[in-house]
Formats: sequence, structure tokens, C-alpha cells
Amino acid sequence: MDTALWRNKNFALLLSGRIVSDAGDHIQDFAFLLLVLAMTGSAAQSGLVLGVSTAAYLLVGLAAGALVDRWDRRRTMIWCELGRAALAASVAAALWLDRLALPHLYAVAALGGVLHALFQSANTAVLPAIVGPGRLARALGVTQGTLSTLRVTGATLAAAVYGLGRTVPFAVNALSFVVSAASLRLIRDSFQETPRTPGPGRLVAEIREGLGWLWRQPLIRLFALLQTGDMLRYGAGYLVIITLAQGVGASPQQIGLIFSAAAAGALLGSLLAGRLAERFAVARIAVAMLWVEALVFPLYAAAPDPLTLGLVAFAESVLPPVYSVAMTSHRLAVTPDHLRGRTSAALDTLTMGALSLGTMAGGAMIAAWGAKPATLILAAWLLLLAVTATAATTARQGRARRLTSRRAP
Repeated sequence: MDTALWRNKNFALLLSGRIVSDAGDHIQDFAFLLLVLAMTGSAAQSGLVLGVSTAAYLLVGLAAGALVDRWDRRRTMIWCELGRAALAASVAAALWLDRLALPHLYAVAALGGVLHALFQSANTAVLPAIVGPGRLARALGVTQGTLSTLRVTGATLAAAVYGLGRTVPFAVNALSFVVSAASLRLIRDSFQETPRTPGPGRLVAEIREGLGWLWRQPLIRLFALLQTGDMLRYGAGYLVIITLAQGVGASPQQIGLIFSAAAAGALLGSLLAGRLAERFAVARIAVAMLWVEALVFPLYAAAPDPLTLGLVAFAESVLPPVYSVAMTSHRLAVTPDHLRGRTSAALDTLTMGALSLGTMAGGAMIAAWGAKPATLILAAWLLLLAVTATAATTARQGRARRLTSRRAP
């Protein structure tokens, strides 16, 4: 355990606020689904409410990154949390008064998506200033571990809170955002270098500057594109796994346990991530992750029962958090402070967009060919990504050796 990291009061405050806020989000997302289902009787409408939040995030993601590079990041994060608290409280109040309407929920989802985009861009960008470059990997590993723990327990916690009454989840989430804002307020150190204040009308140029910087980083560019491809598979795989589970007779509770097993695998990976990211090069971790996914994913199609599906989900989920920590710590370490918001937002937008497209593609593949053929198609896609990563990494290493030999006396 890195005791120096845990003695860092500012990191403890940042992390504790994130834990409380994310727990509230789990509770509210669950309540949103059940509430819309109760109001409309339509599962499609329930999914659409959360889809609106994702769409809003994607639409404003690049601009959000540029804005948090302009503005004071700590103040931006505090106001985002207070804004989300007000949104959650508005739903609680409308329920209490029996005045809640569906457009209200859509507006809350859209505005919440915008505020989340701003908050997330700033939250990633501030970590080097909070923990220092030497402890980035450990700090990211701890953060991923706590979020993975919330994934394991989140559904159970959300169901328990919803059982106390329809108003309670939204009141609890509003309180969680206030607690998060308070923890951020207690952090006295600066979250960045002196904020820049460019003139009006330069937002597009600033976004272009961030994207251009990312494109000129060969390692980040390569694995960002490969991760985008992996997220396409991940989005499609979610529906494929559910359909395969139903095909072997899994109950809704057993399907939930399959995804809990995946979350447990991610938790294990998160606990190992900090040390592994410091020990191995990010390219080696990325190649290993893609090969493990390519070899393990076809096993879903052969799984005869829910238990085996859970074991496969666990095995497949261990390495992605390790890669995420390695790549994010590398990117934050090499990115100038004034570009960290934009680069974080650009990559988040890219991967979230791929995840959304993958979910739609998964549904289309299942409808056209069935779940098992779709699984094999996705496995072939993962194999292509793994081969590409291996070839590209080998080529980069070869170029590096040639340059070294030329410079040698």
C-alpha cells in the first residue's frame, strides 16, 4: 500500500467526494429506469431517458474539455455538483408534490449529461496537480478500484434505496452531490496552473488545438484508436452476453450475477493496476489485454450455463482496468496542463460514442444472425485488433532500435 498517497489529504477529499457522488448516480440511474417504466409501461422509454443523458454528454464533450482548460477547474467541479444536486432535488420535489411529468425527466437527463461532461473532463485533468506525476498510476488504480467496488454493490444498494420510496433515491443523490461539492471546497491547493482566458469565439480553435496535439502523439493515437475499436465490441458484447444468458436459461437475477462477476474481475484488475502500470510499458499491457480478450471472448458462445458465463466474464474483465490506468497515467504525465481537459474530453467522447454505436450494432447483429454467430464475429474483430496492436508495437520497437543504433558511436 502506498501510505504517502493515503496521507495526501487532497487526494482523500477528491476520492471521497467521487465515491459519494458515484454511489448517488448508481441509485438515481436505477430509479430513473424503474420510474419511467412505471409512468409509461415502456422499457424503450426507460432506456431512452438514459440515452438522452449520453447523447448530451457526447454533443458537448469536446466543448466541455476546452472550457475546463479555460476556467478554474475546482470552481467548475463544485458548480457542476451543485447543479446536479439541484436537478436531482427537482425530481424529488416533483414526486413529493405528485407533479412529475416525463418531459421533466428528459430535461434532467439532458442537463445532467452536460454537467457530467464538464465535471468528468475537469476531474481527470486535475489528478496530476493533486498527487504529483510520480503517483499517478497508483492514484488512478485506487480510483478505479473504488469505482469497480461500486459497480459490484451498486445495483443492490440502488434497489434497497428505491425500496424506501420513489422520492428517496433522488433526495439521496442530491445530498451526495452536495457532499461531493463540500469535499472539493475543502481542497485548498490549485487544481491547475493559472487558468487561461482566451477571447470569445476561440472555442473551436481551442478544441482543434487539443485534437491536433493528441494526433501528434503516436503512442496515444495508436492505442486510442484501438481502444475505440475495443469499445465498439464492448457495447455490442453487453447485449450479446444477455442474450446468450437467456439462451441457457439464466434468470434475471443470474444475469445480474454474471455482470457482477465481470465487475469483480474489474475490481481485481484495479487493485493490481497501479503496480503493473509502473512495472510494464503501456504498449505491452495493451497488447496483452487485447490478446486475452480475443482468446477469452469466444468462450461465451460455448458456455453451457450461467456459472460458466460468469467465469468467462470475470476472466475477460481483469486486464482492461490495468490498461486504462497505464494509458491514462501516461497521457496525463506527458500532456501539458493547459491541454489536459481537452485531451481527456476528446478521448472520453470517442470511447463513449463507440460504446453507443456498439450497443446498436450488437442489437442489429443478434437480430440478423443470432447471439452465437454475433459472438464469433466480435471475437474475430478482437483478434484483428490484437494482431494490429502486436504488429504496430513491433514496428515501433524496431524503429526505436534502428534510431538507437544510428546514434551509437
